[in-house]
Amino acid sequence: MFVSEDLSVNEQGNLTIGGIDTTELAAQYGTPLYVMDEELIRKNLRRFHESMQKCYDGKGIVCYASKAFSCMEMCRIVASEGDGLDAVSIGEMYTALKAGFPMEKVGFHGNNKTDEELAFALDNGVGHIIVDNIPELRRLEKIAAEKGITAHIMFRIKPGIDAHTHQFVMTGQIDSKYGFALETGEAFEAVKEALSCNSVKLVGLHCHIGSQIFDIDPFEEAARVMMRFMGKIRDELGYTVPGLNLGGGFGIKYLESHDPAPFETYAERVSAVVKKECEALGMDMPYVYIEPGRSIVAPAGITLYTVGARKEIPGIRTYVSVDGGMGDNPRYILYQSEYEAVVANKASEERNEKVTIAGRCCESGDLIGENMPLQHADSGDIIAVLATGAYNYSMSSNYNRFQKPAVVFVNKGESRIAVKRETIEDVIRNDI
Repeated sequence: MFVSEDLSVNEQGNLTIGGIDTTELAAQYGTPLYVMDEELIRKNLRRFHESMQKCYDGKGIVCYASKAFSCMEMCRIVASEGDGLDAVSIGEMYTALKAGFPMEKVGFHGNNKTDEELAFALDNGVGHIIVDNIPELRRLEKIAAEKGITAHIMFRIKPGIDAHTHQFVMTGQIDSKYGFALETGEAFEAVKEALSCNSVKLVGLHCHIGSQIFDIDPFEEAARVMMRFMGKIRDELGYTVPGLNLGGGFGIKYLESHDPAPFETYAERVSAVVKKECEALGMDMPYVYIEPGRSIVAPAGITLYTVGARKEIPGIRTYVSVDGGMGDNPRYILYQSEYEAVVANKASEERNEKVTIAGRCCESGDLIGENMPLQHADSGDIIAVLATGAYNYSMSSNYNRFQKPAVVFVNKGESRIAVKRETIEDVIRNDI
């Protein structure tokens, strides 16, 4: 019935997550409310971790892509599972640092890193920096030299792969703001320059072809292209690159119609490509990194809202307005992303009508979704939007000066606050 395995319906007919009645969570913590199931997060991390260890013979690591959902509690969970972290800003690095995360397991991404961020990464022992462009390489070489240290780097490579996803989240093709192109020779020239530097050390190559990808074929082709580029570097420059980061982008089930391949299948097929190419090239297998984010946390999260107004326009549509919207979930207005929803206090009933769930921001496009199957919803009902654990809290804003919701973690019948709800004083905190 539900797209997430941790959801069920109790004897009262209410939706539960992690063994807790969602209507009780709404009453205790208020709405809008992000709810994350810790047990499912850990289960997903372990599936990735175990598959990587098995398929790459222990020569691999899972680096959780914290842009999907970052807070100190999430960093602590990832650290306790023995995994790494992918950060894309000084804020994400600082969150990891304050959570006590082992910074040598952090990789720092970004297409336009500032000098402040590069210096912060070096000062705090970040494991490697994924360099995006030549100006960044030169700035990093200068900063590292001034500090008298060697910066470990990877290069972000555009492998030229069509990932069959939304154009806004395609990142592996030549027309992308990220990384170095293979087709033009740009990537090869970047490697040559890095090998001539005194204060940077090339420890890996990185690629990421997009997000919410269901097909495994593009991942296989990306691995094949990257391995052959590593072979070219060895043959023509005499340098064996020790690491290969294959990124993330694994699709998840937002709708009942979605059918993503299990990660175990991805790991088996892509690792087979890596091993085959290593054999053909006469190379040892590199140390392999992956960066799952959405696939770790999206299925483990829901957002709870309280229904305010119901507006029926005969022959047109029915609007059900909730106390959140694009401020806590901008993905519909950005990508027309689709979700499943359920009236949490009527979860045992049939979803017998189609409605548009509208937010309360002053924007006509402020919608959670259109033509969404839902039980009849009236004022005061609690609506749960499913699979919102990724890119909801992390992309939230104070548009219209609404406060950001709280984040609650649940685990085996217990709940706890991980991020406090903002107050109206928080909204004006930095005003002068």
